[in-house]
Amino acid sequence: MKRKLSKKTISLSILLFVLNVILLFAMIFLLLEVNEGLNVINYIRVNYNRVLFVASGVIILSMLMYAYFYFECTEILTDMSRIVECFVLLDVALFLSFIIGQPNTIDPNARPFAFLALMAATLLGRREAVFLNMVYALMLFIIDINFTADALGSNMWVSCACLLVAFCAGMTAVFITPAIKSRIQSILVVFILLVPTELIIGVMEILFVEDKGANLIALAYGALGSFFSVLGYMIILPVFEVMFSELTVFRLRELTSDDAKLIKKLKDEAPGTYNHSVVVAQLAQACATAIGEDGELARAAAYYHDMGKLKNPEMFTENQSDYNMHNELSPELSADIIRSHTRDGAQLIRKNHLPEFFADCAVQHHGTMPIKYFYAKALKMSDGEINIANYSYAGPTPRTKIAAILMIVDASEAASRSLKDRSPKAVEELVTSLIEERLDMDQFADCDITMRELTIITHTVAAVLSGVYHTRISYPKLKISPKGQSR
Repeated sequence: MKRKLSKKTISLSILLFVLNVILLFAMIFLLLEVNEGLNVINYIRVNYNRVLFVASGVIILSMLMYAYFYFECTEILTDMSRIVECFVLLDVALFLSFIIGQPNTIDPNARPFAFLALMAATLLGRREAVFLNMVYALMLFIIDINFTADALGSNMWVSCACLLVAFCAGMTAVFITPAIKSRIQSILVVFILLVPTELIIGVMEILFVEDKGANLIALAYGALGSFFSVLGYMIILPVFEVMFSELTVFRLRELTSDDAKLIKKLKDEAPGTYNHSVVVAQLAQACATAIGEDGELARAAAYYHDMGKLKNPEMFTENQSDYNMHNELSPELSADIIRSHTRDGAQLIRKNHLPEFFADCAVQHHGTMPIKYFYAKALKMSDGEINIANYSYAGPTPRTKIAAILMIVDASEAASRSLKDRSPKAVEELVTSLIEERLDMDQFADCDITMRELTIITHTVAAVLSGVYHTRISYPKLKISPKGQSR
């Protein structure tokens, strides 16, 4: 959803763009001085036309980047760290390409042309990755034809080949990156990237180089470049995950493994809550995927949504045995303990330096709903009116679709346990009533979830819960002897 930018945001984002472009220029000239042994000042005086051409090209491409983000991806301009992340990606990609492309290092064909596309598709999204890949390919071409033309043998076709490989291999990487669900699968990407890389290099070599030995060497370097792209991606991605708090599919799976600190603690100290969270995670992932949201993110948020119950696990039904501690407490005190788990969960998540999104979901997944059990208990014990606010969660209401999904599936999973009839129809009626109740209480007023999506969620929850809590046949009371005879 496109956000309206304030004047302050526009000013800050433009300033940050300018600073990052200056840093990009500084990196380019520093590389020239280090690798070519050039005196930058004298080089600028002698080759001022080349310098102006490169400067103009980089500035124009940066202006187009800003325009693209302004009209298509305003969320990047509202988050200053995102702007820095985009430029750092460009800087790293150009740095690697410049270093590896020098004859005194390896070879131009061995450059990690698909590195930026792999990183951007994972961290920023497909649309942003497509645009950044085009900017990278053009910047690399401008630098090649002006600053490294001599190093490339003054052959324009080499620069053109690098441009084509950077664009085509990058586009291929953008399209296949969403299918990468584990770091091991990343290795397979090397072989996919070989197709456009080897095709372009092979055609160029055949057309412009008659030496067959040189052709084979160029193809070998192209294969090495695909390997470098994936290797750089696997090594540098974890750095970006930490530096910019990125929630990639790899990090999300690490955070939801049984070895994760809080997950392990929840499993040991509040097993009932852990089992509840596992089912809620399964429901949340299915619902998020069904409406086009990030299923992995929804699953991870679900694992952490009830972490606040670790403070007093025995005060929650799923962790109790036969004795209920609330029998000794007043309804108001019980309600206060129950509703505090959302706030406690958010604090625990932040204390452990986990993603802020998890904390938001933890505090929003009950919205401002009343805790009906203790409210009803208080009404029975009182002759006067009871302030329902004293028996309601503090909120806020869900701000994202994933938080809204968690609100629905959390209530649905808990309520479905008391159903005697767990047929799909019965479960669907239950989920529908829960959603209608929350609609009546304006729990979805602050997120952009639609009625169509709520209908899809209803059907999905009913289908999954019916499978999780399906009816089993009664086993006969029959003992079998070791010899297979019944007794």
